Amino acid sequence: MILQSCDAFGAESDRSVSFSMARKSSFKLQHPLEKRKQEAARITEKFPDKVPVVLEKDERSDIADIVQKKYLVSADITVGQFVHIIRNGINVGPEKAIFIFVNNTLPSNASLMKIVHEENKDEDGSLYMTYSGENTFGSF
Repeated sequence: MILQSCDAFGAESDRSVSFSMARKSSFKLQHPLEKRKQEAARITEKFPDKVPVVLEKDERSDIADIVQKKYLVSADITVGQFVHIIRNGINVGPEKAIFIFVNNTLPSNASLMKIVHEENKDEDGSLYMTYSGENTFGSF
């Protein structure tokens, strides 16, 4: 399984590319650091071949909201593959491009998720990503 939605990480079950997304994650505001650390450590131990990802929409984007915020992602997929999976989950039309940012930067689509996680994980052990959308053919 490439991607696994998780509930609480444990239950399996401007036009510019440089968006300023330095605002604190709403997920971080809602969940204390120690709890986030414990959940990420537990899930990483249980699933060593996956990386915990928290995906949130840029508040200024008009793209649809995604239902799940937390994912367990296969460490060996690329960012591009992850974007494709998320795109299908949001169910947007072909006229809308989706961008995923990590620390206000667009990671390369060819980067492996495990490398992006290793280089950018938060102090709690999770990788925080923000997504946004843009009409690729202008507005109609």
